[in-house]
Amino acid sequence: MSLVLKPAPSFSAAAVINGDEIVENFSLEQYKGKNYVVFFFWPKDFTFVCPTEIHAFQEKLAEFKARGCEVVGCSTDTEESHLAWLSIPKDKGGIQGVTFPCVADTAKTIATNFGVLGGDYTYNDEGELTFVGAPIALRGTYLIDKEGIVRHCVINDFPLGRNIDDTLRTLDALIYVETHGEVCPANWEAGKDAMSATREGVASYLAAH
Repeated sequence: MSLVLKPAPSFSAAAVINGDEIVENFSLEQYKGKNYVVFFFWPKDFTFVCPTEIHAFQEKLAEFKARGCEVVGCSTDTEESHLAWLSIPKDKGGIQGVTFPCVADTAKTIATNFGVLGGDYTYNDEGELTFVGAPIALRGTYLIDKEGIVRHCVINDFPLGRNIDDTLRTLDALIYVETHGEVCPANWEAGKDAMSATREGVASYLAAH
């Protein structure tokens, strides 16, 4: 079930902040009323597609912050695993230099509540608890507004890396809609025409494009 238009699930978990400090009880609540949040999941530390995405978010971090948006990442690894990976240079497969918070969802409850855990717990014929699928997070990305409401989400399968530029574009669209009261048509980018959400507005936009 989609979380769009619903409050983002709350959580309190350990996280690594600033690339080198473990904190307990990290929560997105600290941003409520102040910042947009891009909250994204990656499947596993010390893997292959994941560091390319994490570094890509870091490279765009200043652009997100300029728009009043915080970036927060999460996987089902431990905070110690995050910290170890953060100590390894980029040219050796690590994520050294990443400064946004990296949340440790070791109980897998955050991924479950956001709907991105790659499988399900079930019971076999002997009544034993088993897991079907992969007990790690899919590549979920959530755009959360300043009131804590999810406004956009996209979930990719494990081998499919996401497009960070499109996450930034979607943030621009949300800010534009909130600022100007217009809606953003297909392939909209900052600087392009938007339109009013009326029959006449649609007709005018289509006629001009």
